[in-house]
Amino acid sequence: MNPSTLIGIFASILLLVSVLFFTAESPESFINLPGLAIVVTGTLAATFISYPLKEVLRVVRLVGLVFRRENTYMRDDIRELVDMSRLWFKGDVRAVERELEHTRNPFLRTGIQLVIANTKEDEIFDMLRWRIARLKAREHAEAQIFRTMATYAPAFGMIGTLVGLVNMLEVMDAGDLQVIGPRMAVALLTTFYGILLANLVFKPIAVKLERRTEERLITMNMVLEGISLITKRRLPSFIEETLNSFVANYHDEIRDNSVKPRPDSSVSAAAKGRPMLDRDTRHALEMTPSPGDVTRVG
Repeated sequence: MNPSTLIGIFASILLLVSVLFFTAESPESFINLPGLAIVVTGTLAATFISYPLKEVLRVVRLVGLVFRRENTYMRDDIRELVDMSRLWFKGDVRAVERELEHTRNPFLRTGIQLVIANTKEDEIFDMLRWRIARLKAREHAEAQIFRTMATYAPAFGMIGTLVGLVNMLEVMDAGDLQVIGPRMAVALLTTFYGILLANLVFKPIAVKLERRTEERLITMNMVLEGISLITKRRLPSFIEETLNSFVANYHDEIRDNSVKPRPDSSVSAAAKGRPMLDRDTRHALEMTPSPGDVTRVG
């Protein structure tokens, strides 16, 4: 289970409990099944009208990803790439093919197969970049469905509010506050349900799916870089260090405050705008005659 999702669910439940039990005289006053039905049914209806059925059904299955922690297996991909680079560097093509039989990353498998087939480097990159772009577009469209639902939910909440206000106006001539008050509450609750579903369900799911896509793209670009280095026959140690840079975690890419600065004396020359030279270089410069001295000697 994803810990951040658990924290979010717990905080949402705490929010709803606070609203129901500490800001209202009766918790039942925030429960209105017809208003909730208007929001949920209207949102689903508009979503099915907007997107093909197969896309909506595929997105419903992706909701489970929000509740579980997904491993990108980047370390495993690095290990497989480094092992294959060693075999490829030795020229053992058969061993590389045997390793591919146990590779569970289809993107990595396709890239290595193209390398084994002596495909041109540009053609390999074009193929793999096209697959990266296709995955990005598909998963962006999946997250966009939830963002669209987050747009529809408040709108149908307003529709429910208008319906409730119309019903309230019909009984306003009677002047009975015992009837007008509950009708007004029902009208406002549908807007409450729409905003709640949009900001606590649909938008968070969309953001979570977008973050998942970003992590998957980082992994695919890492694999692409590894395959590029293999085609160039770089040393396996160099490939390993390069790929490890994709998973290196730095708190700040610009400044590392844990490293002690150099003493002031060592940077005084640089601070004054003069280059720092060692003793031998300074001695060589002192012994070199200036152009004027050479002219006088001539």
